[in-house]
Amino acid sequence: MSALDLLALLPQIIIAAAVVLILIGIAIRRGYLASFILALLGFAGAFASLFYLPDLARIGGLLVVDSYARFFVGVILAANFAVLLLSYGYLRGYRENREEFFVLLLLESLGAMVLVESAHFASFFLGLELLSISLYALLAYVRTRRISIESGLKYFVPAAVSSAFLLFGMALLYGATGTMEFGRIGAALTSGVGVIAPGAGTSAVMTVGLMMVIVAIGFKLALVPFHMWAADVYQGSAAPVTASIATVSKIAVFALFFRFFAGMDLAENPVVAWVLVIVAVLSMLAGSWLALRQSNVKLMLAYSSTAHLGYLMLPLLVGGAAGASASAFYLVAYSATTLGLFGVITALSGVDREAEQLTDFAGLARKRPLLAAVFIIMLLSIAGIPLTAGFMGKLYLLGVGVGATRWLLAASLVASSAIGLFYYLRLVAVQFTPVGEDPSRLAASGQEAAPIRAAESRVAASAGLILAAATIGVIGLGLFPSPLLGLIARLVPVL
Repeated sequence: MSALDLLALLPQIIIAAAVVLILIGIAIRRGYLASFILALLGFAGAFASLFYLPDLARIGGLLVVDSYARFFVGVILAANFAVLLLSYGYLRGYRENREEFFVLLLLESLGAMVLVESAHFASFFLGLELLSISLYALLAYVRTRRISIESGLKYFVPAAVSSAFLLFGMALLYGATGTMEFGRIGAALTSGVGVIAPGAGTSAVMTVGLMMVIVAIGFKLALVPFHMWAADVYQGSAAPVTASIATVSKIAVFALFFRFFAGMDLAENPVVAWVLVIVAVLSMLAGSWLALRQSNVKLMLAYSSTAHLGYLMLPLLVGGAAGASASAFYLVAYSATTLGLFGVITALSGVDREAEQLTDFAGLARKRPLLAAVFIIMLLSIAGIPLTAGFMGKLYLLGVGVGATRWLLAASLVASSAIGLFYYLRLVAVQFTPVGEDPSRLAASGQEAAPIRAAESRVAASAGLILAAATIGVIGLGLFPSPLLGLIARLVPVL
């Protein structure tokens, strides 16, 4: 490797170094604060190094470090930096070993960074598995809660299935083209001629291989019909971990999918295009419908995330600079909003009990007015109400879809957003309902309304910082989206 290659890998090197230092520290003497500070410095150093990376570096045909990758690496690091701050106060009362949580969070980030820079199936698989294996442990980390162990197992099984689909699809594509580089596979698809096995049957083999890879990605993004794992995983995991899987893992996989999709010009393949249209429409409508039926807030947000990933299929199918820019802006807006939502849930939760039922939020506006204000702003944003980041993101997606005459997808987006208004605004209304008033209206499950157990607890300063930043970001992007749009226009459409 050249010095330029090492410079291009500087963010990964810094994250890996932070992991090693924390492990050495754990071996010598455990220190929760010291491990937290090392992880904090790792994320901050990796983010700062992005400004010194070369404009373009191709590393052994495996990774490509360009402005597109740098943008999404930056978003990933910022999102998990926020999760790190949220987790500090959450884990403070945990009596088991806590320092390894930061190691796993750093390793998850490392896998996500490799994913967004992948240009080869080998790096794709390694990044995906590093991300997934870290999440197995993170989801089950609070092992004193049985539901957390269940969450880790329920993520492990579909993740293993999706890996099997991915490997089989990779094998078929390699057999048909003789390469695992995205660019060379794309050239073979365009020409319709395989490198090793040219002939009439090659196109069918390629299509089957592509569909198996897309199935694997559909599992990771929790798109319909591969979404059923998401609800149990969201519900069982610790609130900060749920925030990470809802943002970092989705950003990394979607950014990789967009590069893979655009590089192979899959929108021109009628079979692949129509399959993705059907998946997108089902994800939007089924995700919103299932979320509407929930009284558990985590389950509601799990199914809602399926709908939001369905929205992102629209710019994926449009492609080009417009599609890349729209998806990048929406991912930033969605991530800021999701981190704010789970930040409030984290502030009200503890390792012994999560604030997740509708009844847990009854009377929040009276008991914790600042937290309620932040929560309401985030709910309005994710619902797509004007003057918020979520509204601008959906407007951008809708504009791209209409401009490309993707009428079915645009109509599905509007219909799904309309359904979403009901369950998001229901959660807003619950916060103004006094505790004990009409409990049957608050919880469909029939359980009585109960006071929020964390109502009198202080919000950790680190969590408060993230909530303030998320609120400023959501409102700022809703009122002044131009700076981010300009940055995205310079960095993302490189594809």
